[in-house]
Amino acid sequence: MEISPHLHFNGDCRAAFTFYEQCLGGRIVMIQTHRESPIKDQVPAEWHDKVIHARLAIGGRVLMGCDAPGAHYAKPQGLQVSITVSDAAEADRVFTALAENGKVTMPFQKTFWSQGFGMAVDRFGIPWMVNTAQAS
Repeated sequence: MEISPHLHFNGDCRAAFTFYEQCLGGRIVMIQTHRESPIKDQVPAEWHDKVIHARLAIGGRVLMGCDAPGAHYAKPQGLQVSITVSDAAEADRVFTALAENGKVTMPFQKTFWSQGFGMAVDRFGIPWMVNTAQAS
């Protein structure tokens, strides 16, 4: 069994996944638009260039997403995407990149369980927790 986050965007999925690929050191393995799908004739023309499926491979795991049309889009709530990074310097770099042009909800700092932990909502509206794997 595999559990993978699937993120919904309000029209900027491609930009978000391009940013995540760079920020997280992953690799986009698929971005499919509505135009490229078998259901393109069932979608308004203005949605043909929106993403119906994106898949980013990161360290043996995947992050998936799409542009959610109209009434199907809702701002994320009640969840955060959690990332554990091997060392504090790299975790701080990832946190800083995710927080840029977004909103820090907990500054990246040392905690009782980690050399570094922080929470932010990125510029695309996705909430993240960044944690350092190494203890004290």
